[in-house]
Amino acid sequence: MSNKLLIASIVKCLTQILNEDELAADSRESLEVSIQCLESAFGVNIVDADQDFDILQLYRNILTVKNQKNLYDITKDAKIEAEKLKNEGNALMKIEKYQEALLNYTKAIELDNKNAVFYCNRAAVYSKLSNHQQAIKDCQLALSIDPNYSKAYGRLGLAFSSLNKLQEAKESYQKALELEPNNESFKNNLQIAEEKLNQYTCQSTGVENISSNMPNLDLSSLLSNPALMNMASQMLSDPTMQNMMSNLMSGNVEQGGRMEALIEAGQQLAQQMQSANPELIDSLRRRMGRNSNDSENPGNEEH
Repeated sequence: MSNKLLIASIVKCLTQILNEDELAADSRESLEVSIQCLESAFGVNIVDADQDFDILQLYRNILTVKNQKNLYDITKDAKIEAEKLKNEGNALMKIEKYQEALLNYTKAIELDNKNAVFYCNRAAVYSKLSNHQQAIKDCQLALSIDPNYSKAYGRLGLAFSSLNKLQEAKESYQKALELEPNNESFKNNLQIAEEKLNQYTCQSTGVENISSNMPNLDLSSLLSNPALMNMASQMLSDPTMQNMMSNLMSGNVEQGGRMEALIEAGQQLAQQMQSANPELIDSLRRRMGRNSNDSENPGNEEH
């Protein structure tokens, strides 16, 4: 290639950069002057360049190949070391050496920051260390890499629940359960989150959540209990109870006193039922008192 052809190709390259890149005004002016100087010194123009030889594209192709080679070499070596660090972190978690496990997972992430498992496992450590905000961030990073990672949603739910963000916890467990419908841990944790949310809602509104106090109560069996239904029928046939219920249903009680009247009616009904059949009521109380021994399970098993 003659010198003039080479200079013409350089002029073509600089002209492409001038047209493609968003340069500052001073930079554009300097580049334009450089092009003019080359054209004047060598007596060439952009039309003199070999149209099949594009210096700028050649440079970009070389750079792409180089970057791909470096990326391949780094990833190949890094993945092996990162996986080793992750496995060591898992072993440290089992013996409750959380700070050491945290260090291992962090090093693994530094070597391979596109592995969702590393972030999710580190989130588990942060939860153990009560750093729930950081656990949330790591779960979200894991989900940005793998949006269908059910365990990340489960650990996200645990972190939200630990911060008393019950609605977010509920939504996270629901998503985890959508992705893994047969996971008992997700089912139990979702139920706990829902119960806590209901309890909080009722406390904030001043209304007792009756259903949360009898989680294992089978209403269908109660309604089919002849003794209970017969007792309820007798109680409701009492003129005093009929009058009280009639006032409530007809709206004769003012809005502010309806809740108090309803509570009073319920108390009177309960007292009468207790007097009429104490053994049946005791049986019901025992059934209502049963509760699940399940507690929120963070799912500490690692990958």
